[in-house]
Amino acid sequence: MVEVIGAGFGRTGTMSVRGALEALGFGPCHHMADILGDPVAAVRWTAALRGDREALRAAVAGYRATADFPGCLLWRELRELFPDAKILLSVRDPERWYRSAAETIFDPLMDQVFAKLGPETVELMAALAERGFRHTGREAAIAWFTRHNAEVRATVPAEKLLVYRVSEGWAPLCAFLGAEVPPEPFPRINDADDFTAAADNFLGGA
Repeated sequence: MVEVIGAGFGRTGTMSVRGALEALGFGPCHHMADILGDPVAAVRWTAALRGDREALRAAVAGYRATADFPGCLLWRELRELFPDAKILLSVRDPERWYRSAAETIFDPLMDQVFAKLGPETVELMAALAERGFRHTGREAAIAWFTRHNAEVRATVPAEKLLVYRVSEGWAPLCAFLGAEVPPEPFPRINDADDFTAAADNFLGGA
């Protein structure tokens, strides 16, 4: 059963959020990284993005939390399936988010990665594009990002919502989830350089 729904877009520290949630016992935490290379998961999420609630339920079966795309685009639907779940909205300065997204998830290089992963992943990306995940320029991307965050803030009751920056570390996250602060440092995972290097290495193995 999903207990924490990550409503924040990718490139807001979602890989670090995933690591933190799993360290706090809310694992496994679903992330876009779980789908890439898994055609069954890609088909399920494609159907979920196009309105199939049972496909969404199957896509998150066995997970206690979600983060990143595509789950963040289905936060309303996930909340309907799991009404007791808390909503974690990871945020970032919109300009900095756009610069990071343009260098990573919106990089044209990623089309080659998705094509290499297979037709299921290509179709998943088409379904994501139908939900707004496409690079239509700086102003449109930032507007999409800020509108999404505003909708989450306006919809979710304050007691069920944490608006969170990974730079804040453990304290607000642990307080929100009622968890003890771990002794280990807060995870810092997957900056833009790591992302680009991973994509280059993947294509290099073609």
